[in-house]
Amino acid sequence: MKTPFQLNKDNYHSSEANNYYMSVSQFKSAIECEASVIAELEGNYERSSSLALTVGSYTHSAFESDQVFDEFVEANRGIIFNTRGGKYADFKQADSMIKAIKNDRFAMFALEGDKEVIFTGELFGVLWKIKVDAINHGRKTFTDLKTTQSLSKRYWSDKYSKYVSFVEAFDYVLQMAIYREIIYQNTGAYYAPYIVAVTKETPPNKAILHFDQSRFEFELEYVKEYLPGIIAAKLGKQEPKRCEVCEYCRATKQLNNTFEIEFLLK
Repeated sequence: MKTPFQLNKDNYHSSEANNYYMSVSQFKSAIECEASVIAELEGNYERSSSLALTVGSYTHSAFESDQVFDEFVEANRGIIFNTRGGKYADFKQADSMIKAIKNDRFAMFALEGDKEVIFTGELFGVLWKIKVDAINHGRKTFTDLKTTQSLSKRYWSDKYSKYVSFVEAFDYVLQMAIYREIIYQNTGAYYAPYIVAVTKETPPNKAILHFDQSRFEFELEYVKEYLPGIIAAKLGKQEPKRCEVCEYCRATKQLNNTFEIEFLLK
């Protein structure tokens, strides 16, 4: 049996933690391309930094604490501020999103609780790690802050075989299902999940979303179906599947055949 890997805020995203534990983000990335995830875990590939990810972290840090937000801004001044000392447009937009949530009593009520709380647990024979944006033990709720282009934008989903909302398109229902189970293992109670969503529109739109519990069974079955193959690749027991379209696959692609032009659009 493995010696427990003790997680904290400093090592949560480390390669050691990612090798030891499965996470929702790792699972989602592996569904898109196992090969890129395995290469990253083995230290052979580093994902390009994303401005969207930095803006998202900037927004989240504003609701963790003033100290955390100030530290994040100081550590990322070169990305946030231009040469004239003003903020770049993406961060100005993030400020308006932060203000929209902070000026809404119900949204701030939904985000009350302990911030960035780490839990670990076991699902389908695999160790998982989660980090919860806000958890309220008194109300038995947990809440995740999400930014999105629009509350009503539709996305085609191969997973669901239909058009879906951003919540389903980006597997936030799956995330809530996993978090709910891991929190149950640590508390002995099923907590109700919520999403505080804020849009990148001007001015921002916002909503607080809850979930019908019937949604979670499908998500857990989905994870149960695809997890064994991902773990087998992670353990080196089988060759990881390549998507042939992501950054990693394009960089490492080796041609060995031709194909008819009809397949260019597939």
